[in-house]
Amino acid sequence: MICIEECSQKLYYLTMTLANKLTFLRIILAPVFFAVYMVPVPENFSKIWVVTVLWVIFLVSEITDLLDGIAARRHKQSSDFGKFFDPFADTLMQLTCFLCFVISGLMPAWLFLIIMYREFAILFIRNLMQKKGITMGARFSGKVKTTCYIGTSAFALAYNSLLRLGIFDCLSPTIGTVIGYSLLAVFYVSAVSSIVSFIDYLLVYRKTA
Repeated sequence: MICIEECSQKLYYLTMTLANKLTFLRIILAPVFFAVYMVPVPENFSKIWVVTVLWVIFLVSEITDLLDGIAARRHKQSSDFGKFFDPFADTLMQLTCFLCFVISGLMPAWLFLIIMYREFAILFIRNLMQKKGITMGARFSGKVKTTCYIGTSAFALAYNSLLRLGIFDCLSPTIGTVIGYSLLAVFYVSAVSSIVSFIDYLLVYRKTA
């Protein structure tokens, strides 16, 4: 009985820290972002509100990603649980954003598949290392990849916002084409960064094999 109570207390500590609450908020925001992005907007409804809500969700998600790390270090609440929970929440939000962009025709589906496969592969590698008693934290290549994901999502969301608000109709076709190709190039950069990051993590795992 004492052992059960001690395990329950440890589980409560791991899951109810401030850092993990902020991380959990990102998990909640991911499906909310998808719903707001995909739900059809009535013609008589101002699209500026949809754009505003999408940006609020996106920015809150990224801000909580920054704050949960600060909270964990400041309150000395870093844990193996958090090292898995935080990247899981990041991946969930990032893949949700990319899926929205694929559905709306902004992102090529095959680039999304590369990124999604990479994320599942990293999860598999982390589990293999965990069985060896090694908790793999975020590496520099992973942080660069995440930065590329965030920048790409922000660019794509800005592009989608311009489409929703009809601003592209006021621009010359040449400018619209340049912006469209620039967005595609950014998607490619994210896919390449995901592959490079995966190779880096794979090399780390091979050293422990």
